[in-house]
Amino acid sequence: MNTALNEETAPEDLQAHLSRYGAVPYRGRTSTLIPDLEASGLTGRGGAAFPVHRKLAAVARAKGTRKVAVANGAESEPASRKDELLLRIAPHLVLDGLQLAAEAVGATEAHLYLHAAPGPQILRALAERTAQGVDRLPVTITQAPPRFLAGQETALINRLGGGPALPAFQPPRVSERGLGGAPTLVQNAETLAHLALIARYGPRWFRAVGTPEEPGSMLTTLYRARVRTEIHEVAIGTPLRALLGDGPQAQAWLVGGYHGTWLPLPQARELTLDHASLRTFGAAPGAGVLAALPADRCGLAETARITTYLAAESAGQCGPCLNGLPRIAAALTELAAGRANLQTRANLERWSGLVTGRGACHHPDGTVRFVRSALKVFAPEIDRHARGQCAATSREPFLPLPDRAPASEQDWI
Repeated sequence: MNTALNEETAPEDLQAHLSRYGAVPYRGRTSTLIPDLEASGLTGRGGAAFPVHRKLAAVARAKGTRKVAVANGAESEPASRKDELLLRIAPHLVLDGLQLAAEAVGATEAHLYLHAAPGPQILRALAERTAQGVDRLPVTITQAPPRFLAGQETALINRLGGGPALPAFQPPRVSERGLGGAPTLVQNAETLAHLALIARYGPRWFRAVGTPEEPGSMLTTLYRARVRTEIHEVAIGTPLRALLGDGPQAQAWLVGGYHGTWLPLPQARELTLDHASLRTFGAAPGAGVLAALPADRCGLAETARITTYLAAESAGQCGPCLNGLPRIAAALTELAAGRANLQTRANLERWSGLVTGRGACHHPDGTVRFVRSALKVFAPEIDRHARGQCAATSREPFLPLPDRAPASEQDWI
């Protein structure tokens, strides 16, 4: 399985969707879908890869008559395009998954959380479903602010409650006390699409691709030299070289996006897209962002540029983000510009150790993972920059970033 999706793919209306997949397979009772999800081995596709059945079971068994189900379509990762495209071309599959998940946990409310204002495809899909009585629960749409952390689970809950999209310290988990104090299920849009298909076709169908330990497929956003950004659905366990190429055009691979890991070449060329394989390099698939850094770019400069963005995206609620990330970003910028002294790299290593595991959310940890991998993979480039040299022949940025930087606290609302 290696199916390419693109902007030209026509959105599927409700009639076409039902013709292809059949009616939404409601079970009529709470919890009955959960054993199938456990047997399927489905894990979250938003980045954390947490077992889906465990999230649903936690909300289903939580006390209280009010429960909430949320489809999280707010892709905070600037390099990820998969959920945006999925919601555009197959909105009914995601909405099916939201309704089925809501039934499974006994939810009385359903929400759809999006970064951008809902497009016509989503609005038309919801209108079609209402007209034909497909949904058991009405769906409330909330728009997230364009911030990197706005899609984080606790930030989402804060925004749905009318506040700023800022992460909160845990516990309690949102499955215990989420929106308005109610047990809340939050699932990524792609995860819900898989859930809708498993509800129709069963666990064995889902396990027909992937690996025994990590079954199924996942959507990936691919960045390669001289190729437009592509979204592919691929089987978990697919060789990375089949996705990113196997030639000399790339000097390193990035797996997992901006909280991910740089991988050295050629050492990483035999790795596959699954946790078991990537773990050998301290990496993980994350939300499926994969990039092959062209040989003519500077990996150190790319890392400094992305880290500066990540530091600016801090919620400013804890010391590791407020103080640590800006210092790390500034030191990387000095390295990239060839202005660093002998102490700069040592400071980077020390500061990285100080912020890890101490944040209100995982933003410092993810940023440090990205930075530390760059210090290893691009170590020869660091030495060149110290001598006033750079191997890159192009200064054009490769990895995408938003056009506008956050300007004020109002950007969290």
